[in-house]
Amino acid sequence: MRLIFSLVTLAACAAATPALAQAATPAILPDGTLLDITATGQVSRTPDIATIRAGVVTQAPTAAAALSENAARMTRVIQALKAAGIAERDIMTSSVGLSPQYRYQQNEAPVITGYQASNNVSVKFRDIAKSGAALDALVKAGANQIDGPSMSIDKPGAALDEARAEAVKTARTRAELYAKAAGLRVVRIVSINENGENDGGSPRPPVAYMRAAKADMAETPIVAGETELSVTLGVRFLLQ
Repeated sequence: MRLIFSLVTLAACAAATPALAQAATPAILPDGTLLDITATGQVSRTPDIATIRAGVVTQAPTAAAALSENAARMTRVIQALKAAGIAERDIMTSSVGLSPQYRYQQNEAPVITGYQASNNVSVKFRDIAKSGAALDALVKAGANQIDGPSMSIDKPGAALDEARAEAVKTARTRAELYAKAAGLRVVRIVSINENGENDGGSPRPPVAYMRAAKADMAETPIVAGETELSVTLGVRFLLQ
């Protein structure tokens, strides 16, 4: 029985050996030259989302007073946003802060003179044309800190796919150029790797502070313009 078991085991191992060897053998490309191309595809779109950070900064002799005043003014700001038609899902608290204010004198320890409270919300405007009027309403309600806008595309998927197709086309054109210059021809694409994308979001501009507004202030203009979406690919070609 032991002899039979040993023979069966050896036979199974022998049968498996060619399959294992075959699986471990790397794929061999046909004779030719490999060419790596990095190409970027770009498309332009008009942004349909404007994101702005709005907030309230208050100062008072005590921490409790600074927070209380800040909370009251921030409540009015949020109410003004909702009155302007901004949905709750598009209003998000981004930061809340409280810090002591110091007076510094030479050769003396710093002395606390009061406290500063801050509260900021990130607001997403889905109707960019109306965002200027909403900003003016925020200032009237008590906001004294405005940061933005940051323009973006709400659903960039289709535009990014268009940029991907453009990147492949660009890579192919460039590969044909190199192949012709080298006296070769492009046989096929060996691999495609996506190296990164830009969904059209613009960098945040410097913070702008706004003071108390007059009732007859002019409406703040917000212009969407155009933004670029791009995808960068690494494409490997086989030349012969």
